[in-house]
Amino acid sequence: MGKPPSGRLVLNHSTHIPGLIAVLEKLTVCKGIRTVTPGVIGRAKGHCPQMKLKISVPIRGGYKIIARQGKTVQEVFVIAELTRKELESAIASCLGK
Repeated sequence: MGKPPSGRLVLNHSTHIPGLIAVLEKLTVCKGIRTVTPGVIGRAKGHCPQMKLKISVPIRGGYKIIARQGKTVQEVFVIAELTRKELESAIASCLGK
């Protein structure tokens, strides 16, 4: 008996939003997710007290997600065989909503 198939988390940056990696690890276990890659980190003008993940735009084979917490924002690229609604519900379950 092997491990059930799950996606992979690519860690190619040294800095991430605090708590983001734990959420992305939960997301990789969801069915249909193949690859999750955190991208560029930056600053936002507004303040977001809790971690939020919002689907931004479709990319080839998946979606770009914007992760926000405090005044920090980070791009996350998800390659998945899911519709936008399915990905939104997977994100909500990973965030505990």
